[in-house]
Amino acid sequence: MKKKIAIIAHNGKKAEMVQFLNENREILQSKAIHLIATGTTGAKTETAGFEVEKLLSGPIGGDAQIAAKVAEGQIQMVIFFRDPMDKHPHEPDIFMLMRICDVHNIPLATNPATAKLLIQGI
Repeated sequence: MKKKIAIIAHNGKKAEMVQFLNENREILQSKAIHLIATGTTGAKTETAGFEVEKLLSGPIGGDAQIAAKVAEGQIQMVIFFRDPMDKHPHEPDIFMLMRICDVHNIPLATNPATAKLLIQGI
């Protein structure tokens, strides 16, 4: 059974996410891993050569879609490169996603250092 990993990156962190994915390409493509992403992050991920299931963009419901999948037991890890230096109109969705990860004991990385540790633990 494939491990489903959700990936999300705010606009100021999308390049950092693609770099992270490329640095961990061997792990992400050699294991039974299925990537799920919010819209624009998913598009950037595809451009980098990864297969990814794309949902809505975060601000129009993608964060909530991922949270629902976490609550339903469909996602085993979330990597969310947040931009703490910018305002986000969908902040309530972001906090809801983080809370749902805590409620359901799902590993959540919000920066590359933590994400690397989680990926290495697969």
